[in-house]
Amino acid sequence: MSEEKKEFPTAVAAPEGDVVPLTLTMVGDLLSLSRESPRRRMIQCLHKSPEAGVHKMFNALQPGTYVMPHRHFSPPKTESVLVISGSLLFVEFTDDGEIQNHTLVQPGTEIFGVDVAPHVIHTYIALKPDTLIFEVKDGPYEHDADKDIPAWAPVEGTPEATTFLLNLLKDLAELTGAAAKEAQEGAESGEEPEQ
Repeated sequence: MSEEKKEFPTAVAAPEGDVVPLTLTMVGDLLSLSRESPRRRMIQCLHKSPEAGVHKMFNALQPGTYVMPHRHFSPPKTESVLVISGSLLFVEFTDDGEIQNHTLVQPGTEIFGVDVAPHVIHTYIALKPDTLIFEVKDGPYEHDADKDIPAWAPVEGTPEATTFLLNLLKDLAELTGAAAKEAQEGAESGEEPEQ
């Protein structure tokens, strides 16, 4: 007898109604689903249809989830993310897949969100369990045209994706360690760190 795999959706449909209370119960249930999901994340849609001009959603992420590097270039769509709980690392890439910039995004800190232009190739990395973000981006949603995925980005769910994520975390740790060492050496010598 074969073991049945439980099917997991990628998103929860928007609640009905013209006014929808955004509750702790709603996001608690979403976080619970993200813990159970093989993808380690789950979306709670607030927009009523894929054709909506603005897409609003909660996105619950767990460490280890792989968000494929992407941009919303064709058609151009902006994306804004606010971190409600947990901790998120925003990573920006060059067209060739090199790390261009990375930003720690956390609630209650100076940087609690990011607004991303359509041409920016990026990903998000959940650093803490039960990271919850509120995301807004331009609609409508068309599955085949929603994201531009660069050729160097592995497909979600493949062994290559796991290796890519682990190597990305390693590279980011090395960059952060080098920056910390440079700052410490500058402080010891009385020099201002480079910006």
